[in-house]
Amino acid sequence: MIDFMRYKWVFFLISALVLVPGVISLVIWRLNPSVDFTGGTLWEVKLEKVASLQEFKGYLEQKLSEEDITLSLVQKTGERTFLLKLSPLSEDQKETVKLDIKEDYGDFKTLRFETVGALMGKELLIKTLIGIILAAGFILFYVAWRFKNKMYGVCAILAMFHDTLIVLGIFSLLGHFWGVEVDILFVTAILTVLSFSVHDTVVVYDRIRELRKLYPKADFTYLVNQAISETLVRSLNNSLTIIFMLLALLLLGGTTIRWFVVALLIGTIAGTYSSTFTAAPLLVVWYERTKK
Repeated sequence: MIDFMRYKWVFFLISALVLVPGVISLVIWRLNPSVDFTGGTLWEVKLEKVASLQEFKGYLEQKLSEEDITLSLVQKTGERTFLLKLSPLSEDQKETVKLDIKEDYGDFKTLRFETVGALMGKELLIKTLIGIILAAGFILFYVAWRFKNKMYGVCAILAMFHDTLIVLGIFSLLGHFWGVEVDILFVTAILTVLSFSVHDTVVVYDRIRELRKLYPKADFTYLVNQAISETLVRSLNNSLTIIFMLLALLLLGGTTIRWFVVALLIGTIAGTYSSTFTAAPLLVVWYERTKK
């Protein structure tokens, strides 16, 4: 049996090295919200003529300023494909812009066109925050009730927020440096990560509880090491099946679900790590301080 808890502060240091840059990024730059939350229009077009990003962006800025339309983002998604992020467009404005583009770049295809009002975006953001708070509250209550000890519930929630902050922090960095946006699918990924993180943590905690019943006089740290040794292979096998599936989706899936899959992949890896090397050490630290 490996003495995992001997290296608990090393595990905490590894978590800190991943968490701190992301948290700093969240405080300074925050997340880069999509039109799902801010309101606006997403318009993905495929031009007939080849155009560089700078050329097409400059052309649009000039044309759209004449129509009093705000252009937030122009992103090249393919050889002749561009994604435009605009202020909400009316049907008349859309037709005017279409005629302008056709006149200078020939006929083009609309691959995607979505408009979300600012009011709907604000309502969606509020519901998202309420959903995350409710999910965390129910999980905290259920784990504490099942284990008859708030120590387990609080440590499980801390490990859960550890995984969530890692995903949020990485996407904050991706949003600042590479323009990656968070949308409603990202919210789905966050809620999935919450449940997956606690699922693996509960497996480890449940084994600790069983060992404490079998060996009531044994050292608590020894029992935690024993529980990790007995559940580690199972947790890795379970996580690898999910990771292989997500890698297949990432390689073969479309661009619309790419960042959703990336969020799930980061969350799965973080959840696998935290269940063993964050949640269990937190439990040992709490127990040692209580005993003292």
